[in-house]
Amino acid sequence: MFHKIKDVYPLPNMKLSVLFTDGTTKKYDVAPLAMRIPTFKALEDDSLFNDVQVDVGGYGIIWNDYIDLSCDELWYNGVTESTPFDDLMSFADASELWGLSESTLRKAVSYGKIVSGVDARKYGKQWIVTKDAMQREYGDPVSA
Repeated sequence: MFHKIKDVYPLPNMKLSVLFTDGTTKKYDVAPLAMRIPTFKALEDDSLFNDVQVDVGGYGIIWNDYIDLSCDELWYNGVTESTPFDDLMSFADASELWGLSESTLRKAVSYGKIVSGVDARKYGKQWIVTKDAMQREYGDPVSA
């Protein structure tokens, strides 16, 4: 099972903050790789390290054509970070994880299955929902 990446942020001292589509945030230390693998030594240059991006599809992160890390490496060897946003996700991410359409989730709000203001909230045009509400109504995600 893949743990798709939504976003990645460079931190000081060759660390990364990685946000996964399920709302989990993990901190990953790249420094041990730079000590063991010559290719990763180039990341000691802050300007290159700070150019990190999520690879197309969210299955990894990349710096250039030669340096990348898979989503599984970041998931299994990263340290889970606690944030105030841990259990929140967009309807788009929730619908992908649970294999539902966004309109199904909007209908769940209008029917009161997902309670607006408690389980979900709209910010501008974007709906945000809690992971707990999704699991309560739809069980475990079908993909991650």
